[in-house]
Amino acid sequence: MPQGYIVKALSGYYYVLPEEADLREAKTVTCRGRGVFKNRNITPLVGDRVMYEETENGEGTVTEILPRTSELIRPPIANVNVVVLVFSVTEPVLNLQLLDKFLVHIENTGIDVLLCFTKSDLLTEDEESSVPKDMTVAELKRITKLYEGIGYTVVKTSSKLQEGVDAILHHLDGAVSVFAGQSGVGKSSLLNAMISGLNLETNAISQRLGRGKHTTRHVELMPLTNGGLVADTPGFSQLDFMEVEAEGLSGCFKEFAAIAEGCRFRGCLHLHEPDCKVRDAVAEGTIAASRYDHYLLFLTEIKDRKRRY
Repeated sequence: MPQGYIVKALSGYYYVLPEEADLREAKTVTCRGRGVFKNRNITPLVGDRVMYEETENGEGTVTEILPRTSELIRPPIANVNVVVLVFSVTEPVLNLQLLDKFLVHIENTGIDVLLCFTKSDLLTEDEESSVPKDMTVAELKRITKLYEGIGYTVVKTSSKLQEGVDAILHHLDGAVSVFAGQSGVGKSSLLNAMISGLNLETNAISQRLGRGKHTTRHVELMPLTNGGLVADTPGFSQLDFMEVEAEGLSGCFKEFAAIAEGCRFRGCLHLHEPDCKVRDAVAEGTIAASRYDHYLLFLTEIKDRKRRY
């Protein structure tokens, strides 16, 4: 029985790319899912490796979902190796609290992260910019140094100038990856620069709201020239913490992990506990105050959610 990858799911149909086929040339097989999936409350996801059987009309039926190596709930996709977290340096303005919230959700899945700061052509050299929301070269260097110091790979790109596109492709060589981030940050523009002839729809930023329209309507895996598969995802600006517990939040901040082992109490929440090494590190500047402040905000949000439910 043939195997393949679900590269798109739309209106009850699953578009399966046959395994071993040339990703750039192979045609997908349009499949339906077996009724047994619905009976067992199982939903095939984009990225799933599946077994399928072909029918006489040239279509097919997905008969089995093979074990997943990873699964994201939002966006709904399976077997991802790398999440490319895309944030623009401006238009919309770079929001580090939202960036850290995305990072928490990805770290909770155990999937590797690549940070991508887009629209670098809009950076200003002027340290005394008359527009407060403008991002300067120096400020972006400071932010890049912070996240690289934590252990993240950071790539600066400009789709307009074709800068950083080859670097992104290099990091995604042979991987199944997904682009995630706010609406309007340039995910679709970057993918258009990476994949010749793609022409994904893009939209300008709303000047009144400072954010983009949702130009991507569904999750779809697309082939890269280096043998990888990449998905654009519907943009969104809000995330909840339904999958993250208070006790596990600290582990989603990479720089907390090794330091937290020295805390006096196992399961230390790094609030008011005595001999908390994380708070000591914040006081000493080893952990950035902004990251710790965001940790406290997220911890409060998780506790509030628990009280509501």
